[in-house]
Amino acid sequence: MIRNIITLTVNDLAIAFKNKTIYLILFIPLFVFLSLQFVDQKNEELQTIQIGLIQNEEYSPVIIESLKAADTVFVVSWLATEEEGRRWLKEKKIDGFLLKSKKEPRSLELLVLEKASFRTIAIVEGFSALQIAVEGKSKNWLSDITSLRDSGIQRQTLPTWILMLVLLVGFIVIPAQIAEEKEKKLLLGLLQTPVRECEWLLAKLFLGMILIHLAVIFLHLLGKFEVENSLSYCAFIGIGSFCFSSFGIFLGFLCRTQASARTLGVLFYLPLLLPSALSDFSQKLHSFAPVLPSYQFYGPIKAILLEGGRISSFPLEWIYLCAVGLITSLFSYLLLKKRWLM
Repeated sequence: MIRNIITLTVNDLAIAFKNKTIYLILFIPLFVFLSLQFVDQKNEELQTIQIGLIQNEEYSPVIIESLKAADTVFVVSWLATEEEGRRWLKEKKIDGFLLKSKKEPRSLELLVLEKASFRTIAIVEGFSALQIAVEGKSKNWLSDITSLRDSGIQRQTLPTWILMLVLLVGFIVIPAQIAEEKEKKLLLGLLQTPVRECEWLLAKLFLGMILIHLAVIFLHLLGKFEVENSLSYCAFIGIGSFCFSSFGIFLGFLCRTQASARTLGVLFYLPLLLPSALSDFSQKLHSFAPVLPSYQFYGPIKAILLEGGRISSFPLEWIYLCAVGLITSLFSYLLLKKRWLM
Protein backbone atom coordinates (compact mmCIF):
# COMPACT_ATOMS: atom_id res chain seq x y z
CA MET A 1 0.00 0.00 0.00
CA ILE A 2 2.74 2.45 0.98
CA ARG A 3 4.70 1.51 -2.14
CA ASN A 4 1.67 2.21 -4.34
CA ILE A 5 1.10 5.59 -2.70
CA ILE A 6 4.76 6.53 -3.17
CA THR A 7 4.71 5.33 -6.78
CA LEU A 8 1.56 7.30 -7.60
CA THR A 9 2.92 10.41 -5.87
CA VAL A 10 6.19 10.25 -7.81
CA ASN A 11 4.22 9.69 -11.02
CA ASP A 12 2.07 12.74 -10.33
CA LEU A 13 5.19 14.81 -9.67
CA ALA A 14 6.66 13.60 -12.96
CA ILE A 15 3.47 14.64 -14.79
CA ALA A 16 3.64 18.04 -13.06
CA PHE A 17 7.19 18.49 -14.37
CA LYS A 18 6.20 17.30 -17.83
CA ASN A 19 3.17 19.60 -18.05
CA LYS A 20 5.23 22.48 -16.60
CA THR A 21 2.73 22.88 -13.73
CA ILE A 22 5.64 22.82 -11.33
CA TYR A 23 6.79 26.11 -12.86
CA LEU A 24 3.88 27.85 -11.19
CA ILE A 25 5.03 26.65 -7.78
CA LEU A 26 8.37 28.32 -8.41
CA PHE A 27 7.11 31.32 -10.35
CA ILE A 28 4.40 32.65 -8.03
CA PRO A 29 6.64 33.06 -4.93
CA LEU A 30 9.34 34.59 -7.15
CA PHE A 31 6.84 36.99 -8.70
CA VAL A 32 5.48 38.01 -5.28
CA PHE A 33 9.04 38.67 -4.08
CA LEU A 34 9.86 40.81 -7.12
CA SER A 35 6.57 42.71 -6.78
CA LEU A 36 7.38 43.52 -3.16
CA GLN A 37 10.74 44.88 -4.29
CA PHE A 38 8.94 47.26 -6.65
CA VAL A 39 6.66 48.53 -3.89
CA ASP A 40 8.05 51.68 -2.31
CA GLN A 41 10.11 51.07 0.81
CA LYS A 42 10.31 53.24 3.89
CA ASN A 43 13.94 54.15 3.24
CA GLU A 44 13.30 55.11 -0.36
CA GLU A 45 14.51 58.54 -1.41
CA LEU A 46 11.79 61.14 -1.09
CA GLN A 47 10.13 62.08 -4.37
CA THR A 48 9.38 65.71 -5.13
CA ILE A 49 5.71 66.63 -4.94
CA GLN A 50 4.18 68.94 -7.54
CA ILE A 51 1.79 71.16 -5.60
CA GLY A 52 -0.34 73.92 -7.10
CA LEU A 53 -1.41 77.25 -5.57
CA ILE A 54 -4.10 79.59 -6.93
CA GLN A 55 -2.80 83.12 -7.57
CA ASN A 56 -5.87 84.95 -6.26
CA GLU A 57 -6.24 82.82 -3.12
CA GLU A 58 -5.16 84.27 0.24
CA TYR A 59 -2.83 81.72 1.81
CA SER A 60 -1.17 81.98 5.18
CA PRO A 61 2.31 83.50 4.80
CA VAL A 62 3.69 80.79 7.11
CA ILE A 63 2.47 78.05 4.77
CA ILE A 64 3.82 79.80 1.67
CA GLU A 65 7.24 80.37 3.20
CA SER A 66 7.38 76.80 4.51
CA LEU A 67 6.57 75.36 1.07
CA LYS A 68 9.23 77.52 -0.57
CA ALA A 69 11.78 76.52 2.06
CA ALA A 70 11.04 72.82 1.55
CA ASP A 71 12.02 72.98 -2.11
CA THR A 72 13.56 69.50 -1.99
CA VAL A 73 10.13 68.04 -1.19
CA PHE A 74 7.58 70.44 -2.72
CA VAL A 75 7.71 72.09 -6.13
CA VAL A 76 5.19 74.95 -6.19
CA SER A 77 3.30 75.85 -9.39
CA TRP A 78 1.12 78.97 -9.50
CA LEU A 79 -2.23 78.53 -11.21
CA ALA A 80 -4.44 81.24 -12.66
CA THR A 81 -7.78 79.67 -11.70
CA GLU A 82 -9.26 76.65 -10.01
CA GLU A 83 -10.36 75.34 -13.40
CA GLU A 84 -6.77 75.41 -14.60
CA GLY A 85 -5.80 73.43 -11.50
CA ARG A 86 -8.42 70.79 -12.28
CA ARG A 87 -7.17 70.56 -15.85
CA TRP A 88 -3.55 70.20 -14.71
CA LEU A 89 -4.60 67.48 -12.28
CA LYS A 90 -6.27 65.48 -15.05
CA GLU A 91 -3.18 65.93 -17.24
CA LYS A 92 -1.03 64.88 -14.21
CA LYS A 93 1.10 68.01 -14.41
CA ILE A 94 0.63 68.47 -10.66
CA ASP A 95 -0.10 66.04 -7.83
CA GLY A 96 -2.61 68.32 -6.11
CA PHE A 97 -3.47 71.94 -5.42
CA LEU A 98 -4.55 73.91 -2.38
CA LEU A 99 -7.68 75.98 -1.85
CA LYS A 100 -8.80 78.00 1.11
CA SER A 101 -11.14 75.89 3.20
CA LYS A 102 -14.75 77.05 3.29
CA LYS A 103 -15.39 75.30 6.60
CA GLU A 104 -12.29 76.44 8.50
CA PRO A 105 -10.84 79.81 7.39
CA ARG A 106 -7.36 79.14 8.76
CA SER A 107 -7.05 75.75 7.09
CA LEU A 108 -6.64 74.55 3.52
CA GLU A 109 -8.48 72.11 1.32
CA LEU A 110 -6.41 69.74 -0.80
CA LEU A 111 -7.76 68.77 -4.20
CA VAL A 112 -6.22 65.60 -5.71
CA LEU A 113 -6.98 63.23 -8.53
CA GLU A 114 -7.51 60.21 -6.28
CA LYS A 115 -7.58 59.90 -2.51
CA ALA A 116 -6.35 56.29 -2.57
CA SER A 117 -3.00 56.91 -4.29
CA PHE A 118 0.60 57.03 -3.17
CA ARG A 119 0.90 60.69 -4.29
CA THR A 120 -1.95 61.78 -2.03
CA ILE A 121 -0.39 59.91 0.90
CA ALA A 122 2.95 61.57 0.14
CA ILE A 123 1.33 65.05 0.12
CA VAL A 124 -0.44 64.50 3.45
CA GLU A 125 2.68 63.07 5.09
CA GLY A 126 4.80 65.90 3.70
CA PHE A 127 2.44 68.58 4.97
CA SER A 128 2.21 66.92 8.36
CA ALA A 129 5.99 66.75 8.71
CA LEU A 130 6.34 70.36 7.50
CA GLN A 131 3.72 71.60 9.95
CA ILE A 132 5.31 69.82 12.91
CA ALA A 133 8.72 71.24 11.99
CA VAL A 134 7.35 74.81 11.76
CA GLU A 135 4.58 75.03 14.38
CA GLY A 136 4.79 71.79 16.33
CA LYS A 137 1.60 69.89 17.12
CA SER A 138 -0.83 72.66 16.32
CA LYS A 139 -4.03 72.61 14.31
CA ASN A 140 -3.68 70.78 10.98
CA TRP A 141 -3.05 72.91 7.92
CA LEU A 142 -5.19 70.54 5.83
CA SER A 143 -8.79 70.33 6.93
CA ASP A 144 -10.19 68.31 4.03
CA ILE A 145 -9.13 66.28 1.01
CA THR A 146 -11.30 66.30 -2.12
CA SER A 147 -10.92 63.99 -5.10
CA LEU A 148 -11.76 64.73 -8.74
CA ARG A 149 -12.76 61.10 -9.10
CA ASP A 150 -15.46 61.45 -6.49
CA SER A 151 -17.30 58.15 -6.77
CA GLY A 152 -18.00 55.09 -4.68
CA ILE A 153 -15.50 52.36 -4.01
CA GLN A 154 -17.36 50.02 -6.38
CA ARG A 155 -16.90 52.35 -9.34
CA GLN A 156 -13.34 53.21 -8.31
CA THR A 157 -12.39 49.54 -8.54
CA LEU A 158 -14.35 48.89 -11.76
CA PRO A 159 -11.37 49.50 -14.12
CA THR A 160 -9.36 46.90 -12.20
CA TRP A 161 -12.14 44.31 -12.56
CA ILE A 162 -12.44 45.12 -16.27
CA LEU A 163 -8.70 44.60 -16.70
CA MET A 164 -8.89 41.31 -14.81
CA LEU A 165 -11.72 40.00 -17.02
CA VAL A 166 -9.99 40.97 -20.25
CA LEU A 167 -6.68 39.37 -19.23
CA LEU A 168 -8.48 36.29 -17.88
CA VAL A 169 -10.08 35.58 -21.25
CA GLY A 170 -6.96 36.51 -23.19
CA PHE A 171 -4.38 34.56 -21.18
CA ILE A 172 -6.29 31.73 -19.50
CA VAL A 173 -9.32 30.83 -21.63
CA ILE A 174 -8.00 31.35 -25.18
CA PRO A 175 -4.58 29.66 -24.86
CA ALA A 176 -6.12 26.58 -23.20
CA GLN A 177 -8.69 26.26 -25.99
CA ILE A 178 -6.04 26.59 -28.72
CA ALA A 179 -3.85 23.99 -27.01
CA GLU A 180 -6.84 21.64 -26.60
CA GLU A 181 -7.55 21.73 -30.33
CA LYS A 182 -3.88 20.99 -31.02
CA GLU A 183 -3.65 18.25 -28.39
CA LYS A 184 -6.72 16.44 -29.71
CA LYS A 185 -5.64 16.93 -33.36
CA LEU A 186 -8.86 18.84 -34.03
CA LEU A 187 -7.03 21.78 -35.55
CA LEU A 188 -4.91 19.57 -37.82
CA GLY A 189 -8.02 17.80 -39.05
CA LEU A 190 -9.84 21.09 -39.62
CA LEU A 191 -7.00 22.40 -41.74
CA GLN A 192 -7.39 19.41 -44.08
CA THR A 193 -10.74 20.87 -45.12
CA PRO A 194 -11.19 23.94 -47.38
CA VAL A 195 -10.95 26.17 -44.27
CA ARG A 196 -7.95 28.48 -44.63
CA GLU A 197 -5.51 29.43 -41.89
CA CYS A 198 -6.52 33.10 -41.89
CA GLU A 199 -10.21 32.16 -41.58
CA TRP A 200 -9.53 29.98 -38.55
CA LEU A 201 -7.38 32.70 -36.99
CA LEU A 202 -10.02 35.39 -37.51
CA ALA A 203 -12.67 33.12 -36.02
CA LYS A 204 -10.57 32.67 -32.87
CA LEU A 205 -10.01 36.44 -32.67
CA PHE A 206 -13.74 37.06 -32.90
CA LEU A 207 -14.35 34.39 -30.26
CA GLY A 208 -12.02 36.10 -27.78
CA MET A 209 -13.47 39.54 -28.49
CA ILE A 210 -17.04 38.29 -28.10
CA LEU A 211 -16.25 36.55 -24.81
CA ILE A 212 -14.60 39.68 -23.43
CA HIS A 213 -17.50 41.92 -24.47
CA LEU A 214 -20.01 39.48 -22.93
CA ALA A 215 -18.07 39.43 -19.65
CA VAL A 216 -17.86 43.25 -19.51
CA ILE A 217 -21.54 43.73 -20.39
CA PHE A 218 -22.60 41.17 -17.79
CA LEU A 219 -20.51 42.94 -15.14
CA HIS A 220 -22.13 46.27 -16.00
CA LEU A 221 -25.60 44.76 -15.88
CA LEU A 222 -24.99 43.21 -12.48
CA GLY A 223 -23.43 46.35 -10.97
CA LYS A 224 -25.72 48.78 -12.85
CA PHE A 225 -22.70 50.88 -13.81
CA GLU A 226 -23.35 53.75 -16.20
CA VAL A 227 -20.79 55.02 -18.70
CA GLU A 228 -20.73 58.66 -19.78
CA ASN A 229 -18.84 58.20 -23.07
CA SER A 230 -20.15 54.80 -24.08
CA LEU A 231 -18.81 54.96 -27.67
CA SER A 232 -15.24 55.64 -26.52
CA TYR A 233 -15.59 52.98 -23.85
CA CYS A 234 -16.86 50.31 -26.27
CA ALA A 235 -14.20 51.22 -28.82
CA PHE A 236 -11.38 50.86 -26.30
CA ILE A 237 -12.80 47.58 -24.99
CA GLY A 238 -12.80 46.38 -28.60
CA ILE A 239 -9.17 47.43 -29.14
CA GLY A 240 -8.10 45.81 -25.89
CA SER A 241 -10.00 42.60 -26.62
CA PHE A 242 -8.34 42.37 -30.05
CA CYS A 243 -4.88 42.89 -28.55
CA PHE A 244 -5.15 40.36 -25.73
CA SER A 245 -7.13 37.78 -27.72
CA SER A 246 -4.41 37.85 -30.36
CA PHE A 247 -1.75 37.57 -27.66
CA GLY A 248 -3.59 34.59 -26.14
CA ILE A 249 -3.80 32.78 -29.48
CA PHE A 250 -0.05 33.23 -29.90
CA LEU A 251 0.59 31.76 -26.44
CA GLY A 252 -1.67 28.82 -27.27
CA PHE A 253 0.46 28.00 -30.31
CA LEU A 254 3.59 27.87 -28.15
CA CYS A 255 2.15 24.97 -26.13
CA ARG A 256 1.41 21.36 -26.97
CA THR A 257 -1.06 20.56 -24.14
CA GLN A 258 -3.78 22.34 -22.18
CA ALA A 259 -1.84 22.06 -18.92
CA SER A 260 1.21 23.80 -20.36
CA ALA A 261 -1.03 26.47 -21.93
CA ARG A 262 -2.65 27.26 -18.59
CA THR A 263 0.75 27.44 -16.95
CA LEU A 264 2.13 29.78 -19.60
CA GLY A 265 -1.05 31.86 -19.41
CA VAL A 266 -0.63 32.41 -15.66
CA LEU A 267 3.03 33.31 -16.22
CA PHE A 268 1.81 36.21 -18.36
CA TYR A 269 -1.45 36.93 -16.53
CA LEU A 270 -0.05 37.94 -13.15
CA PRO A 271 2.82 40.18 -14.38
CA LEU A 272 0.42 42.02 -16.68
CA LEU A 273 -2.37 42.38 -14.10
CA LEU A 274 -0.73 43.36 -10.82
CA PRO A 275 1.77 46.09 -11.86
CA SER A 276 -0.95 47.94 -13.79
CA ALA A 277 -3.62 47.53 -11.10
CA LEU A 278 -1.22 48.61 -8.31
CA SER A 279 0.53 51.40 -10.22
CA ASP A 280 -1.38 54.09 -8.30
CA PHE A 281 0.07 52.89 -5.01
CA SER A 282 3.79 52.76 -5.84
CA GLN A 283 6.14 55.17 -7.56
CA LYS A 284 8.30 52.29 -8.84
CA LEU A 285 5.34 50.42 -10.32
CA HIS A 286 4.01 53.67 -11.79
CA SER A 287 7.32 54.12 -13.60
CA PHE A 288 7.54 50.51 -14.76
CA ALA A 289 3.92 49.76 -15.69
CA PRO A 290 3.66 51.95 -18.87
CA VAL A 291 5.87 49.52 -20.80
CA LEU A 292 3.18 46.84 -20.42
CA PRO A 293 0.27 46.58 -22.88
CA SER A 294 -2.09 46.00 -19.93
CA TYR A 295 -1.32 49.49 -18.57
CA GLN A 296 -1.92 51.06 -21.98
CA PHE A 297 -5.39 49.53 -21.76
CA TYR A 298 -5.99 50.13 -18.05
CA GLY A 299 -5.08 53.83 -18.01
CA PRO A 300 -7.51 54.97 -20.73
CA ILE A 301 -10.31 52.72 -19.43
CA LYS A 302 -9.84 54.27 -16.00
CA ALA A 303 -9.92 57.79 -17.44
CA ILE A 304 -13.02 57.07 -19.53
CA LEU A 305 -14.94 55.49 -16.64
CA LEU A 306 -13.92 57.88 -13.85
CA GLU A 307 -13.15 61.16 -15.62
CA GLY A 308 -15.36 61.08 -18.70
CA GLY A 309 -12.38 60.84 -21.07
CA ARG A 310 -12.60 60.05 -24.78
CA ILE A 311 -10.67 57.69 -27.02
CA SER A 312 -9.34 60.66 -29.01
CA SER A 313 -7.30 61.63 -25.94
CA PHE A 314 -5.29 58.39 -26.06
CA PRO A 315 -3.93 57.97 -29.61
CA LEU A 316 -0.60 56.45 -28.54
CA GLU A 317 -2.32 53.92 -26.29
CA TRP A 318 -4.67 52.48 -28.90
CA ILE A 319 -1.93 52.50 -31.54
CA TYR A 320 0.28 50.55 -29.11
CA LEU A 321 -2.47 47.99 -28.44
CA CYS A 322 -3.27 47.59 -32.12
CA ALA A 323 0.42 47.10 -32.92
CA VAL A 324 0.76 44.37 -30.27
CA GLY A 325 -2.37 42.67 -31.60
CA LEU A 326 -1.19 42.78 -35.21
CA ILE A 327 2.32 41.53 -34.40
CA THR A 328 1.08 38.58 -32.30
CA SER A 329 -1.51 37.75 -34.98
CA LEU A 330 1.27 37.67 -37.57
CA PHE A 331 3.36 35.34 -35.39
CA SER A 332 0.33 33.10 -34.82
CA TYR A 333 -0.30 32.92 -38.56
CA LEU A 334 3.31 31.93 -39.23
CA LEU A 335 3.19 29.22 -36.55
CA LEU A 336 -0.12 28.00 -37.97
CA LYS A 337 1.34 27.75 -41.47
CA LYS A 338 4.23 25.67 -40.10
CA ARG A 339 1.83 23.43 -38.14
CA TRP A 340 3.79 24.24 -34.98
CA LEU A 341 3.64 21.44 -32.35
CA MET A 342 0.76 19.74 -34.16
